[in-house]
Formats: sequence, structure tokens, C-alpha cells
Amino acid sequence: MTTEPADIIEIDVISDVMCPWCYIGKRRLERALAMVPDVAVDIRWRPYQLDNTIPESGMDRKEYLRNKFGSDEQAAQVYGPVRAAGKDEEIPFEFDKISISPNTLNAHRIIRWAMTEGVQDAAVERLFQLYFVEGANLTDKKVLADAAVEAGLERAVVERLLESDADLEETKAEISQAQQMGVTGVPAFIIGSRYAVMGAREPEAIAQAIAEVAKERSAPAGNA
Repeated sequence: MTTEPADIIEIDVISDVMCPWCYIGKRRLERALAMVPDVAVDIRWRPYQLDNTIPESGMDRKEYLRNKFGSDEQAAQVYGPVRAAGKDEEIPFEFDKISISPNTLNAHRIIRWAMTEGVQDAAVERLFQLYFVEGANLTDKKVLADAAVEAGLERAVVERLLESDADLEETKAEISQAQQMGVTGVPAFIIGSRYAVMGAREPEAIAQAIAEVAKERSAPAGNA
């Protein structure tokens, strides 16, 4: 049976590329989708900033973590469960390679532009990999442009847009909208504009929510 476009379930993933749990959440979403292979989905990555006070040029990573957690030891303790969860999802986190904690607005602009070209997942994946595995500086516009090109965007277009304010206010507005919806942490999965799964929940929980939306949409109108 062919799935009609009206049956496609929209999944809005509110996420920040400097959030390790969002990378873990991406893997768990992928596993969840494998559990509901008969459900067609349209995944849209939406912006969020865990810390919008970071300067546009970024901030020394060690200094940032000390300010946030109080000490190197406390930061290491906080990231212990993240490493363990990443290992379970086959994400080889290399936190020690990260030297700059970035302001992620420009990265979110890249993700926004990637959506219009149908390569958003590839862009999100590459940005996560660059930051958490390779320790790349996501405030560096060349790094961002390279990631965009690898995802399938045109370099000249991306470089021109990055040097402008294109979609900057729109991206900020989306972040504000998420906050107004009550999102205080990420990832957050908004499924079919109806169910919200907050946090990097286990794949079974995400799959259950997707299946529930699919069931509701397939029910006869009189039984809704």
C-alpha cells in the first residue's frame, strides 16, 4: 500500500548542535523509525540555543565548562553519563578535542538552508560529527561552509548568505517560539503537532508516540 502525502507524520526536532544529548537523540530517533517502518515521516530540525550569551566568536571551552559547572572535575562528572550513552549509540564522543564552545546561530542558519534543499539530515549529522567527534570550531564560517557543501549545498551561495543577515531574525524567532511553547531543554520531539517527547528518550518511547499519531490519523472520522 502506498502512503499518501496526507498520511506523512511531521516530526519537528528542536535541537542545538552543541548539545550532546541532541546527537544521542538523533540516533535514538533513527532507531525509533526503524521500529515503525510502515509509517512515513517528514523530519524537520528546528533551532534552539542552550546558551545565547556565548559571543559570536565563541568561548574557550575549558573556561566555559568551569563557569557552567564550577570545576574541571565537576564537568567531567557531568559528562560521564553522556559518554556512556554515546557509546551505546556508537557515537565516539571526543570532548577533549573541543577547544571552542560556539554560538550556534550560524550553524542553525546552515540547517535552515539545508531544509529548503532537502539535505537537512545530512547537514545536522555533519555538524554534530564535526563538533563532537572532530572538535571543530563551529563559529568558523569556513568550517560551516565546508559542512554545508558536504551536505549538498552550493558553496558560493552559502558563503554569501553567511556574510549577510539572511534568516538571522527568522532563526531567532523560531528559538523564541520554542521557548514560548515551554521548551526549556533539548532535544524535544514534536510529533504530528500533537505529542511532545522531551529529552533523548529511549527509541521505544519515541516509536510509541509516532505509532499513536499514526493510529489516530488512520482511525475513521467518527471514531476520532
